[in-house]
Amino acid sequence: MLILVVSVLSVLLGSALCSGSEAALLSVPIVRARQLAETGSKRGLALLAIEEQIARPISAIVVLNNIFNIVGSIIVGNLSARVFGNAWVGVVSGVLTFLVILFGEIMPKTLGERHAEHVGLWIALPVRAITTALTPLIVVFETLMRPIAGGPRPPSTNEAEIRLLARIGRVEGIIEEDEADMIQRVFQLNDRSARDLMTPRTAVTWLDANRPIAEAREDILASEHSRILVAEGHLDRVVGVALKHDLLTALLDDAAGTTVGLRARPVHVVPWLVRADDLLEQFRSRREHLMVVADEHGGVMGVVTLEDVIEILTGQIVDETDRRPDLRQYARNRRRRSDTSSRAQDNR
Repeated sequence: MLILVVSVLSVLLGSALCSGSEAALLSVPIVRARQLAETGSKRGLALLAIEEQIARPISAIVVLNNIFNIVGSIIVGNLSARVFGNAWVGVVSGVLTFLVILFGEIMPKTLGERHAEHVGLWIALPVRAITTALTPLIVVFETLMRPIAGGPRPPSTNEAEIRLLARIGRVEGIIEEDEADMIQRVFQLNDRSARDLMTPRTAVTWLDANRPIAEAREDILASEHSRILVAEGHLDRVVGVALKHDLLTALLDDAAGTTVGLRARPVHVVPWLVRADDLLEQFRSRREHLMVVADEHGGVMGVVTLEDVIEILTGQIVDETDRRPDLRQYARNRRRRSDTSSRAQDNR
């Protein structure tokens, strides 16, 4: 009788450990495993190794779990026949099945999922050892399953999941509302192009490169921008960008007779379809604050600034010198008024 009781408890304990371990390992996000591995602990490193190649450890646990359930059930059946007689084997098997479902499957899997991180760290080293020991058997199973389960492993996360986690974190109070909004905005960097961010050419301020600075004095003073495009004759022939500060300094230093082009600095040209994240990197690496946006034919579509890119993350930035906070809207309004005026003249 004692041997029968010990056998039943062994089956339940072995099944519970396998089921709880499986649930815990499948519940630990690989990102969290990487964080734990950064501490340098052996358990954290072992857990990361398991999560990165989860198929083999899970196969090893499943094999071990079935050994406990199947072999254990056979042993318990034989022992119960000796103790109670063959007539009670069915009853004992039914009771054992109920106990395995409750204490060997449902309860340990629930606890393993709920305490996944702690359980995962605790079992990481033993699971790696068991996986190594059962590797020959697992390789056979992998060979048989390769035609069905072949193909690369999908990414551990994606953009939609991160967005959802940010929203959940805001609702649960884990992160602040402004932090959640910032996370959502970051993903727009790869969704917005230079054409979406630029100031259209109809709203761009520019000066003729051959024009003396003295003659351009009123235009320079009237400009609300700290950087002004410089072109030869028309905007599609951009030669550079001049700092308003440099032009005003020239007026004060009796250099007003020089042309605007002599005060121009080189300006970088980017295609209209370049993404905002690439723009941000170019602004940072080139240490520039303004670039010209060109269309597929090389014509000037407008200009984009570092501020335009940063506004994706922060929202609109307006300082005390901005008379027109949204130049893109200003350009659209100008075009609308121009179209309305043209239609009115045609009707006459």
